[in-house]
Amino acid sequence: MASQISRMSQFDYYVVVDFEATCEKDTQIYPQEVIEFPAVLVHGVTGELVSAFRTYVRPRYHPILTSFCRELTGIKQEDVDGGVDLAEALALHDAWLVAAGASRDRVAVVTWGDWDCKTLLDAECALKDLVKPSYFEQWVNLRVPFESVFGARRRNLQEAVQEAGLQWDGRPHCGLDDARNTALLLSDLMRRGANISITCMFTVLMAPKEDVAPQPPLQLIAQPQPQMPTCYCGIPIKSGLVMIPETAQVVAQATIHGQCSQITPCQGHAHSRSKITSKCMITLCCLKVHALRVIVEHLSIEEAADKNM
Repeated sequence: MASQISRMSQFDYYVVVDFEATCEKDTQIYPQEVIEFPAVLVHGVTGELVSAFRTYVRPRYHPILTSFCRELTGIKQEDVDGGVDLAEALALHDAWLVAAGASRDRVAVVTWGDWDCKTLLDAECALKDLVKPSYFEQWVNLRVPFESVFGARRRNLQEAVQEAGLQWDGRPHCGLDDARNTALLLSDLMRRGANISITCMFTVLMAPKEDVAPQPPLQLIAQPQPQMPTCYCGIPIKSGLVMIPETAQVVAQATIHGQCSQITPCQGHAHSRSKITSKCMITLCCLKVHALRVIVEHLSIEEAADKNM
C-alpha cells in the first residue's frame, strides 16, 4: 500500500491547516483575523501523522473576543492575550516545518475548503503587509478528492469524516482538532488511491529573485490627444460630417451664417448675421451623386472651452 501511495504522491509531506478567526453571530466582523494557527504534518508516502503545531494569535483590530466566538471555538480571552502576532505565527510555523525535516518546496498545504488560504490568510496578510511563505500560495482543497471518491454533495467536515467511516475525535471548531480530523481523512483518501494534488493557487510560482533578469522600469508613453472634428468654417462641431469616398472628386461649398468663417462663402450668399451662430449649411457637390446639403451643428463657446478647444 505504501508503494501504491508513493507512485501517486507529488509531495514529501502534506501540512493540514484549519484556522480559527474572530467572529460574531449573524454578522460579519471586518477585518477577520486569525486567532488559532494549527497545523498537522502528514507523510506524503505512508499517510502517517508525523507532527502537530499550534499557536494562538493576538488579533489587532478586534482584540476582545465576542462571547459567540469563545463559545464556538473554545478559545479563551487569555489564550489570545498571551498569543503572538500573525507575522511571528508564520515564522514559528515555518521553523516547525524545518525542524520536522520538511523541505518548503516539497510540502503541500491541505485544507477543507478554500476559505482558510484563499480568503482569511491572504486578506489578513495583505492588510498587514505581510509576506506569506510560498507554500501558502497554493493548496489542496480536500473536498475535491473526497468528492471524486464519495460523490458531490453538500457536507461539512464532520459529516465527511463520518461518511468515510472514521470516528470524529475532539471538538468541532477547535482548530487543532479540526486539522487532526482533516489529516486523518487525508490519510484515508490516500489509502483509497484518491489523487491528492493542488486544486487552487493564486499565481504561477516564480523563480527566486536572484534567477530573474532585472526588468527595465516602466515608462509612460504620451498618447496623442484625439482631435475634435471641425466644420469647414473652422468651428468645432458636435457630430461628424457625411463622409464621401475620396475618389468621388468632392467640391465643398459653405453657406456661412455669421462671421465665423475662415473661408470665403459661396458667391450669391452674404452674411446675414453679425454674431457666431450654432450651425452651418454645407452643400456637397459630387460628380457621382446629387448635391447633398448637411446642417453642421457647432459647439458652443462654453462647450469648446470645456474641451480645452
